[in-house]
Amino acid sequence: MALERGPVDQLTEVARRMENNVPNRTTARAAAGFTLIEALVAMLVLTIGLLGLAQAFYLGMRHMSTSSANLVAREKAREAVESVHTARDTRTITWAQIQNVSNGGVFLDGAQPLYAAGADGLVNTADDAAAGLETVCDPGPNGILGDADDIVTPFNGFTRQIQILELSPVNPDLRQIVVTITYQVGPMRGSYALRTYISAYS
Repeated sequence: MALERGPVDQLTEVARRMENNVPNRTTARAAAGFTLIEALVAMLVLTIGLLGLAQAFYLGMRHMSTSSANLVAREKAREAVESVHTARDTRTITWAQIQNVSNGGVFLDGAQPLYAAGADGLVNTADDAAAGLETVCDPGPNGILGDADDIVTPFNGFTRQIQILELSPVNPDLRQIVVTITYQVGPMRGSYALRTYISAYS
């Protein structure tokens, strides 16, 4: 035999159904999405990350564009130092001549174009201008170096300065050589300095 429901039971049933249909505050908050402030903060974090990535790309491209010129600068500085040591060892010049022109030596003062060595075999001396700018020779379209289609490129935009510094109070038979190569690649300028010492004795 089925029991009949009273008015109280029916009201309780209706209240229970309504309670199940009304979402609680937590459920309503979760379904609402982001606020404007949260979206702005997220955009700010994303923008900072993208700017950092762009800066990394820029520095990488800048490094790549100057790496070849920096390599040339290092090698030309080493060549200059080696030529001074060779001139001392072969007695091409005397110890007194291993100075800048302003101190009675043979090496020109200030930055000079990257001329090839003149008759004396030394760079940054008075006879270099006649030899012209140093060049680099690359293979031409056929890929073979040393034939008629080679591409010869002068070292424009490079300068070399050789400074000979006395260390007389400490040791009159020892001098410091500072070779500074500067270069320009497009709008970017760079430099490389090599410091070493030379003694009167080989």
